[in-house]
Amino acid sequence: MSVPERLGDDVPLRLDIAAARAFPDGSMTASGLRREYKRGRLVIERVAGKDYTTLRAIREMREQCRSVVRERVYGFSQQTEPNPLPGSSETARSSDALVAAQMKLKRLSGY
Repeated sequence: MSVPERLGDDVPLRLDIAAARAFPDGSMTASGLRREYKRGRLVIERVAGKDYTTLRAIREMREQCRSVVRERVYGFSQQTEPNPLPGSSETARSSDALVAAQMKLKRLSGY
């Protein structure tokens, strides 16, 4: 079957053809696109037992798959203000919650 060189972004294409158009180096296959569909990142249409997608849907999938460089959130170079007791505020909050739960349990059990 011959496929025109220039297709609109919303023209439904069989997965093998869509993969070849969107990834001309051959690095993506119909099976890879199905995996992305199962992961919830690609929209496909199933008509008469055949899977179709659009170049727009593949572009949107690629946006979801982009790696983002994340800023380090640990280490000494990231501290903006001194914290005399690292972790103490979190410990205090969980201890307060535990004490409150124990008091409520005692009150409900009548002790």
